[in-house]
Amino acid sequence: MILRSVIMVVVVVGILSSASQALRFELQSGHTKCISEDIKSNSMTVGKYHVVNPNEAYPLPDSLKFAVRVTSPQGNSLHTAEKVETGQFAFTAVEEGDYMACFWAEDHSPQIIMTVDFDWRSGVQAKDWSNVAKKGQVDVMELELKKLYDTVTSIHEEMFYLREREEEMQALNQATTSKMFWLSFLSLFLCLSVAGIQFWHLKTFFEKKKLI
Repeated sequence: MILRSVIMVVVVVGILSSASQALRFELQSGHTKCISEDIKSNSMTVGKYHVVNPNEAYPLPDSLKFAVRVTSPQGNSLHTAEKVETGQFAFTAVEEGDYMACFWAEDHSPQIIMTVDFDWRSGVQAKDWSNVAKKGQVDVMELELKKLYDTVTSIHEEMFYLREREEEMQALNQATTSKMFWLSFLSLFLCLSVAGIQFWHLKTFFEKKKLI
């Protein structure tokens, strides 16, 4: 049982570490690209971004610059930068939901395409463990235990978060099912009413014509 728990924690740690890798994407001039991240409330999040120099032998040209804006689920601006080639942001999420980071480049003729590296981390992955080791003067084993403890705590909180989301989805499904039932009942009632009115209208018409 203990071995199974250790294996599960190791697998989850591996998944979390792989999910924290930087994202590389292409950004065309005159276009916008947005990336969303589902972040829980009271979670620390950090992000770093920079343009990849296509020719490292020469300085980065001024045309390879972009603007970036990070917003909360309610649309509040948390970070804004214009005409930059590199930058970073950090904040603690006040509300849970999808946070959005949008990158856009000014229109340029001829059109240019730049490559952007973006590293966005939240929760336990956002903690600077190198500073923790320096400030606390801890050894390697203690540092790994701290990482493991924070990871397990994050997994525990994530399980409660997913359970709450599941309950919300179940309540939404039940409400949707109830609405669909009454909508179907109302549609059936309208169809029968229209059919009855049509039958009464035809019967009245034929009686007036003395066909029946």
